[in-house]
Amino acid sequence: MSLRIIFMGTPQFAVPSLEALLSSPHTVLTVVTQPDRPRGRGQRVTVSPVKAVAQKHRVPVIQPTTLRDRELYAYFRSLRPDIMVVVAYGKFLPASLLTLPPRGCINVHASLLPRLRGAAPINWALIRGETETGITIMQMNERMDAGDILLQRAIPIGERDTAQTLHDRLAPLGAECLQEALRLIEEGKAVFRPQEERYATYAPRLKKEDGHIDWTRRARDLYNLIRGVIPWPGAYTFRQGSRLKIWWADWTDRPV
Repeated sequence: MSLRIIFMGTPQFAVPSLEALLSSPHTVLTVVTQPDRPRGRGQRVTVSPVKAVAQKHRVPVIQPTTLRDRELYAYFRSLRPDIMVVVAYGKFLPASLLTLPPRGCINVHASLLPRLRGAAPINWALIRGETETGITIMQMNERMDAGDILLQRAIPIGERDTAQTLHDRLAPLGAECLQEALRLIEEGKAVFRPQEERYATYAPRLKKEDGHIDWTRRARDLYNLIRGVIPWPGAYTFRQGSRLKIWWADWTDRPV
């Protein structure tokens, strides 16, 4: 048995999950990703990593500017999906789409929910000095990352991890968890449990100024910040009026 899937995702983090679906018995009906945007210093219009993979496999791609569109809803409905899979798509889904597939919409999230709900859980796990993170597969609802949990897998955060290295470990783990979740759903063995709201924390989208070093903070906190903003936005300070980028650092609790 295979599931008919609409896949929604945009950045590199979502690529292993899409590739896992494309190599599985399931059918990816269409891929939904963010519109092409100018990127980098040259502001060249660039396709998303998810779009590039979908095109390579000749899967239909759509890039709506809004999800609150009757024609989009009608298109999704015409595909007769069993389920929607969302991995770092980048926009909230309206209730009309969340309730369209018979088996709902599941999300691959890069934290152990309810901790670190939001757009940048990998970065904030490091910035806040967490020692463990992981992947959560949840049933989506209209609230941000607040849906019922199907499964979770935890990994330790290494002392030398950065947001990039942690991303590169979590992305394939997300794909593995997604495959396991779909198997449970197919076999009728999926058991969802509600999140405990009292433990919820949040991981808002990073801004450039989040990389600004505040030298009044503890050395350990600065070390965690530097790791957490690699590769973007990057840590920086100012010296004699010039902006100084900090690519790496170490810390000690001894006076220097």
